[in-house]
Amino acid sequence: MSPNNAQNDDQRFEQLVEQYQEEVLRICFLYLSDQTLAEDAVQETFLKVYRSMGTFRGNCSEKTWIMHIAVNVCHDMRRDRWMRFVDRRIALDKLPEPAVPPQADSVLLTLEVMRLPAKEREVVLLRYYQNMTLAEVAQVLGISATAVAKRLKKAHEHLDPVLKGGEEHV
Repeated sequence: MSPNNAQNDDQRFEQLVEQYQEEVLRICFLYLSDQTLAEDAVQETFLKVYRSMGTFRGNCSEKTWIMHIAVNVCHDMRRDRWMRFVDRRIALDKLPEPAVPPQADSVLLTLEVMRLPAKEREVVLLRYYQNMTLAEVAQVLGISATAVAKRLKKAHEHLDPVLKGGEEHV
C-alpha cells in the first residue's frame, strides 16, 4: 500500500467517524441501555470499520455496513456474562440528545418502542430511527426482507394504539 493510499484511507475513515458517530452512538445506547457501554461499542465498531475498510465491497451503503457492524458489536456485548448484572432499563433523560428536541407525542412513542420485544424493537429502530430501507435492515440483521416486514407488521400492531390515539389508548 502506498503512503498516498494510506493517507486517503485515514481521511476516509475520519469522514466516516464524523458522519456516523452520533447515529452509531444512539443505536448502541438503545441496544445496551448504558452510556459507557454504548461509547465502548462505538469505539469497537469504528475499530472494526478501520480494520476492514479495505474489504468493504460496496454491496450496500456505508451506513448499512457500519450499522451492521455496530449491531453485531452490541449483540456480542449483550452476550457477555457480566451483562446479566447490568440494569438494562432506559431512562429517556439518559439518551444522547437528538439534533432536534423531541415533542411530547414522540416521547410517548419512543417509550412504547422500547417496550417492544427485542426483535421487533431492532427493526423499528433501524427502519424508522435510522431511516433504512427494508433491504438495508435485512442486511444489517442478516435476515430476509420478508422477515423484516413481518417483524415490522407485528411492531405496528403493538404500536397502533399509540399511533392512533396517544396515551389514553395504550
